[in-house]
Amino acid sequence: MTDTPAPDLKPSFRSDVTVDLVKHAASDSDVLWAARVSTAGEQSLEELQKDPERSKGLINFLMRDRHGSPFEHNSMTFFISAPIFVFREFMRHRVGWSYNEESGRYRELQPVFYVPGDDRKLVQRGRPGKYEFVEGSAEQQELTARVMEDSYRRSYEAYQEMLAAGVAREVARATLPVGLFSSMYATCNARSLMHFLGLRTQHELAKVPSFPQREIEMVGEKMEREWARLMPLTHAAFNTNGRVAP
Repeated sequence: MTDTPAPDLKPSFRSDVTVDLVKHAASDSDVLWAARVSTAGEQSLEELQKDPERSKGLINFLMRDRHGSPFEHNSMTFFISAPIFVFREFMRHRVGWSYNEESGRYRELQPVFYVPGDDRKLVQRGRPGKYEFVEGSAEQQELTARVMEDSYRRSYEAYQEMLAAGVAREVARATLPVGLFSSMYATCNARSLMHFLGLRTQHELAKVPSFPQREIEMVGEKMEREWARLMPLTHAAFNTNGRVAP
């Protein structure tokens, strides 16, 4: 089966990403009953009715001494819209994560593309392993937006031309760039999310510095805000102990 292209689809351009928490079973209490079963057995179920604030010292101890498994007994599912190149970095995170992404084999891909915003640092200075990004000039900003938008338009025109000629979606999509927006569900637990955040965000409290690409950091920051709301004591312990996953 091949597509009849949708009429009048015009490319649009974005500099943001979106992250929605669509489902969760995650609270600080989940850490406590999981930890206390080792000494209290079935009595650990009492933690479900107790205020986790009274045991925040235990959460901090588990984080500090890297007793990691109690942080796995929870779940968060996010719906994320971001450029394809962000998702390709995401897939490096495999332990404790599940993914389902929209498919260019089964649907006609929409012409929404990533163009860096004015606040995106454009110039890499230094050598690999020891470099920094600095602001681009107004000329570089203009060039980047113009060249990327022109490239996106031409690639999407090629995609539409192939679909109109009866070429299968899974073949025609090869003309499209990694700056195309995609969407996916990503499910994780607090421990796997902490590992992700330790690598994909920069933070002044981090013991081990990380230098992520800005676009995946934007996703990480939005995920972290949702997680901090669900598990504030665990999030605080993560920061207190250098943002190193237990």
